[in-house]
Amino acid sequence: MSYCLAINVNRGLVFASDSRTNAGVDYVATYSKMHRFVWPGERVCVILTAGSLATSQAVLHAIQSDLENPDAEFDLRAGEHLHQVASYIGRLSQAEQQLHAPALERSQSSAEASFILGGQTADGPCELYMIYPQGNYISASEDTPYLQIGENKYGKPILDRIITPTTSLEDAGRCALVSLDSTIRSNISVGPPVELAMYQEGALEAPYHTKLTPFSPMYKSTQKQWNEGLRQTFSHLPRFDWE
Repeated sequence: MSYCLAINVNRGLVFASDSRTNAGVDYVATYSKMHRFVWPGERVCVILTAGSLATSQAVLHAIQSDLENPDAEFDLRAGEHLHQVASYIGRLSQAEQQLHAPALERSQSSAEASFILGGQTADGPCELYMIYPQGNYISASEDTPYLQIGENKYGKPILDRIITPTTSLEDAGRCALVSLDSTIRSNISVGPPVELAMYQEGALEAPYHTKLTPFSPMYKSTQKQWNEGLRQTFSHLPRFDWE
């Protein structure tokens, strides 16, 4: 499993993902779950993946093949609106799952994968879409300006408490980092390195991107200050009447 999230605030988009795909007593694999496609001045698309690695990689290979094929019916650069791209990714995912469905049923395995698509076209606003394994999708809204896929429950509380449309892009990035770290701390199937990308509304250029390991100064400092801040706040909670 994995954990990825994306946040849509007034100033732009934040994307964050872990890199663990398999966890066990004798085997841990890491793969990037964040994929950036940029055509400066035209459009920016960022795709996050969770679930079956085989399905998500096959979908990404199909996306790349369509971009290289001038006769492709559709690709990431087509469509005036980002929701058309979300529908396209959903079709690719469904096609890949159906291709292997008989064999997967016999082995009682799952080929389901989820995706988050975010970005901006030259004629549209910043948008976020979560694409379900069934191929359908939903968009982020003003009331819920973030989307999560994978192991989302541990990292959700801070998002609910902090994120609003008016949150700054940098604070949203810090919030995403804490959300990921909280999940890594509580779930062995989610792990570093952590990738973080921030895209400023209207830029139509590559987003700022960084990869953080457990030894990165930024990551270590964020962990330390968050943990210390929680302990200090906890120590100041109201006392019971009998204390």
